[in-house]
Amino acid sequence: MEMISLKSPQEIEKMRRAGRITAQARALAGSLVKPGVSTFEIDREVRRFIQSHGAKPSFLGLYGFPASICASVNECVIHGIPSRKQVLREGDIVSIDVGACLNGYHGDCAGTFLCGAVSEEARKLVEVTKESFFQGIRQARPGNRVRDIGAAVQKYVEGFGFSVVRDFVGHGVGREMHEPPEVPNYGPAGHGPRLMPGMVIAVEPMVCAGDWHVENLDGNWTTVTVDRSLTAHYENTILITEGEPEILTDPGDGHV
Repeated sequence: MEMISLKSPQEIEKMRRAGRITAQARALAGSLVKPGVSTFEIDREVRRFIQSHGAKPSFLGLYGFPASICASVNECVIHGIPSRKQVLREGDIVSIDVGACLNGYHGDCAGTFLCGAVSEEARKLVEVTKESFFQGIRQARPGNRVRDIGAAVQKYVEGFGFSVVRDFVGHGVGREMHEPPEVPNYGPAGHGPRLMPGMVIAVEPMVCAGDWHVENLDGNWTTVTVDRSLTAHYENTILITEGEPEILTDPGDGHV
């Protein structure tokens, strides 16, 4: 079993700073989601923002990824590569995943944004996905197990007739973007490593309107739903404390 690191107070403070920049970058990306805007333009502006704050885009070059954000539109679950050719249209939903590294520590968060007027199904999917994160982190307390989080996410999502992706999961965060433990978005409860104060994890429900099976395109980056149903993604980096979890990817304006 890989070692799960517990962060010191000094490391946690560094992660708060990185997390705030990351969350502000996510908010910026969301504000740019409009018909006629390309995902390349969003990536460019987010990169400039992160760098202007003395940080580095965590995703740029990570495992060879060519951009600073993942921009995943409609049936694309995660790892969508920004492109000048991908111009957003009215009715699209756009998942933006972003990371920033400051002073050697990473923040990681994602959100799904509405491009103009969208269908009722799309709106509901995005709402349920975001709320499933908050349902999950109710279980993110010391003494509970990692899979308790995923079980809560799964129960909430499936209550609306949606499904949870199994092929990709959350993870620990720290000096590396991806650290132990894995944090699935499904159960069963009572399994996985025990949660302890000082653990920092990214909880990131990926939810499909239809079936949860996915496939990879373009050299194993872009991941889409097999049935091409809509999908949404919501993520924050959280700290396990002695009590309630703390969201480290907090933009500081009261809008997580």
